[in-house]
Amino acid sequence: MPHIVCEPCNNCKYTDCVVVCPVECFYEGETMLYIQPDECIDCEACVPECPVEAIFHEDNVPDEWKNYIEINAEKSQDAPVITEKKEPLADS
Repeated sequence: MPHIVCEPCNNCKYTDCVVVCPVECFYEGETMLYIQPDECIDCEACVPECPVEAIFHEDNVPDEWKNYIEINAEKSQDAPVITEKKEPLADS
């Protein structure tokens, strides 16, 4: 089961999580990051690194953000992989 990036990342886009990912499964969208579910190995390294608590195990995604499971799967297909920390949108 993969982890999912949810609503708190939108217009925030901290990238602390991407530098700890051992399989480089984060993808950068225009306003948020996405996790490619087929690449995520469920290691949970990213979860404590997210300063806005936007990353959840797929089984624990809050009901109001369940649509982010599909959003991550779709958006990660067309977005470029991100492996290095960048300036977050929240600080821009």
